Amino acid sequence: MSPTILQLIFGSLMLLTYGLIAFGILHKTVAALSGALVLAALAVFLGVIPEYDKIHELLGHDLNVLGVIIGTSLLVDLAGQSGLFHFLAIKVVKKTGGDPVRLFLALQLFTFGLTAVLTIVPAMLIVSGLVLVICRNLRLPLTPYLLGIAFSSNAAAFCTFASGLPTLMIGSAAKIPYVQFLQVSLPFALVSLVVCYLFTRRFFRKDLRAPSDPEEKKILQETVEAFDEWALAPDRGAFIRAATILALTILGFAFAGVLHLGLDFIAFGGGVLMLLFHGKSVEKTIAKVNWTVILFFTGLFVIVGLVKEVHLLDRIASSLTSMTGQSVPLAVTIFTWFSGIASAIVDNIPVAATMIPMVPGMEGIPHEPLWWSLILGSNLGGSATPIGSISCVIALHALDHEAGIKLGWGTFLAVGGVLTLIQLTLACLYLIGLFSLGLMPPLS
Repeated sequence: MSPTILQLIFGSLMLLTYGLIAFGILHKTVAALSGALVLAALAVFLGVIPEYDKIHELLGHDLNVLGVIIGTSLLVDLAGQSGLFHFLAIKVVKKTGGDPVRLFLALQLFTFGLTAVLTIVPAMLIVSGLVLVICRNLRLPLTPYLLGIAFSSNAAAFCTFASGLPTLMIGSAAKIPYVQFLQVSLPFALVSLVVCYLFTRRFFRKDLRAPSDPEEKKILQETVEAFDEWALAPDRGAFIRAATILALTILGFAFAGVLHLGLDFIAFGGGVLMLLFHGKSVEKTIAKVNWTVILFFTGLFVIVGLVKEVHLLDRIASSLTSMTGQSVPLAVTIFTWFSGIASAIVDNIPVAATMIPMVPGMEGIPHEPLWWSLILGSNLGGSATPIGSISCVIALHALDHEAGIKLGWGTFLAVGGVLTLIQLTLACLYLIGLFSLGLMPPLS
């Protein structure tokens, strides 16, 4: 069979799988595993791969990503059981005195910081649960606060190597040192957070009004003061151990390159230490690892790996090289906007997985700006639609399940879509400026 026919078949099946994910026809994990099964069978039958064991080889390239997910899942779950995150959140709320605008800012900052060190999923699950409790007690509208933390979480998803799943995938493939994230993407993540706060605050300004009546202010202050930061931390020893292990793991991520250790090793190390010194129920903790996401990644890696085997992604990369004429500004613009828009439609994880193999195929163009374009674009694009990123999915699920509020696509696009357009435009200007001024560090 000709290479073009093979590329057409495998490319069509990949797009079909992404369509099933985008439109919710199948659960994304079922869609990914089904697509992987069909493509694997076709690959063997059509001679794309010499033998089935090649599938294991394809998965082997990405085991470090799965290792980080498992390790951080253990770490975060046990740290959460200690009451550490609840303690920090209540401390933040008390600093605001319950003022709606100050609380809005504080929760976005808290979510940003938590996402930077824990990744999106645990950070959003922790903060969204706290937002529900806080807003109920203070009688505040849920929509501004839940959407605000979702957008700020996406802004934080490229702060560090392990802040977001697409970032982890891209950073692993590009072999970007942890410290380079602090040099390149952290400054823009902070800019993105400022834009997020200013835009959402203006958009929801009618819902973020502080009480003017002195009696209402007094009641609000008393309600906030009544929050107990130690309510979920009865064991102070476990609290201290959890905080210490979490801090050591974060330091381990930062110095992994110096120590010549992989991030998966550091994540597993933190998870195992938590099990040793804090785990009361090992089986329950391991059961809480997000196996759904891990199986989703497994299917996705097989699909992308097999599509790569028929050289379709190389062909697309070659076409993009011809289109850009080896112009870095044009290539950065195309990669940033394409990954951003595609992430809004499908989900930023499959978009990142599909575009990663294209970067090495872009000949004559420095790869560093393209990797950063992909990182920024795929993460920021997730804020554009309700299905673009897991943070938005978690926020909208909480809004619907806990408050019965169903947010339509039109309302969401009015805030998330416009915000994303602003952020993607700034991301392009930032990366082009960084490269033009010679401030973008090279990769080995």
